Amino acid sequence: MTSDPHTNDRVAQSVARKDDHIRLALEQRRGPASSNDFDYVEPVHHALDGIDIDEVTLDVDVDGWVWPAPIYINGMTGGTDNAERANRALAIAARENGMPIASGSLSIALDAPETAPSFRVIREENPNGLVFANLGAGRSPDDAARAIDLLEANALQLHLNAVQETIMREGSRGFSTWLRDVERIVEAAEVPVIIKEVGFGLSGRVLRQLRDLGVRIADVSGAGGTSFARIEDERSGGGYAYMHHYGQSAVNCLLDAPADFPAVLASGGVRSPLDVIRALALGARAVGVAGPFLVAAMDGDEETAVNETQRWLTQTRQLLALLGAHTPAAATGIDVLLRGRVREFSELRGIDPAAFARRTYN
Repeated sequence: MTSDPHTNDRVAQSVARKDDHIRLALEQRRGPASSNDFDYVEPVHHALDGIDIDEVTLDVDVDGWVWPAPIYINGMTGGTDNAERANRALAIAARENGMPIASGSLSIALDAPETAPSFRVIREENPNGLVFANLGAGRSPDDAARAIDLLEANALQLHLNAVQETIMREGSRGFSTWLRDVERIVEAAEVPVIIKEVGFGLSGRVLRQLRDLGVRIADVSGAGGTSFARIEDERSGGGYAYMHHYGQSAVNCLLDAPADFPAVLASGGVRSPLDVIRALALGARAVGVAGPFLVAAMDGDEETAVNETQRWLTQTRQLLALLGAHTPAAATGIDVLLRGRVREFSELRGIDPAAFARRTYN
C-alpha cells in the first residue's frame, strides 16, 4: 500500500467491502430461488412449433457486434484473494464456453494497483475472449481508459449505482454530474460503452437520455436478484430494510424500453435458462447472469463453473428449439402471456399486454 495513512485506510475499507459483498451475495443466493417478475412472463406452448436442436445457433447481434452466446457472465467482484479465486474460475468458464465476461468494479484497482492482479486474471485466463471492464459513473475518462487498458477490454461497463451509494455507509452522496460524466466517457472511450444498473433497473426515460448521449448498448439490470440495497444495509447495521426490494425488475424495464434503443441487454434476477428465454422474448439482445455463476465458482471449483455455464447454454439452446426459435433473436416472435403485477405495470405505462400474447395469432 501507499505511505499515506488516509489512502491506506480507504483501500483497506474497500478490500473489506469487496469480501463483504461476496459473503452477503452468497448468503442471498444459497437456498431455493425466490419468486420474481420473470414468473409473470409465461411463454405459450405450441406443441408443433419445435425444431431440431441442430437448427439452433446461439450467436447474437449486439448493435452490429456479434457475440458467440446470448448469455454473458456479468460483473461481480475483484480486489481480494476470494475475488481472484472467483474471477479465475469464471474466466476459465467463459473461455471454455465462449461467453463474454465482465469484471467487477475496477475502481479499487485504479486506486490501489496492488489489487489489480485479482482483476487481471480474467484476461490472463481468457486471452482471446470478450472481456468487459467495469467502472462506476462519476469517474473520469482517464480512469475509464486505465480500466480498459488494465484488462485489454473489448468494452467498458459503466455502472449506475446511486441506490447502493446512498445506503453504503462510505458511499457517495453526489450524483448531479453523472449524466455529464457518462457523456464524457462515451465520447472519449475507444471501445463500446455498456451502461448498466446494479439491480435497480433502467427506466424507459433513462434509456432515452442515454440514447441521446450516444449510448448504444445498455443493460437494464433490474431488481429481483442479488439486492445491493440489502447487502449495504446489512454492512451498515440496518435501517434501510424498506429499500431491499426497491427498483424496477428487468422484465418491466424491457417492457418500458424505447423501441428505437439500439441494443438492450437484461440482467438482474435471472435464475434459470427459462428466465433467459423470457428476457429474450421481451427484446433483450443478450442476458447477463451473475449470482448463480458466483455460487458455482465459490461453492465449487473451476470445473464446477465450466459445467454450470455449459449447462445454461445447452438448456437455452434446447428451449429455443422447443419454441421453434432458430436464433436467440427469433425469441421475440414467440407468444408470451404477461400476468399479475407485470401486466399491471404494462397497463399503467401504456403498454398493451395482449400484443405479446398474439404475436403468432391467426
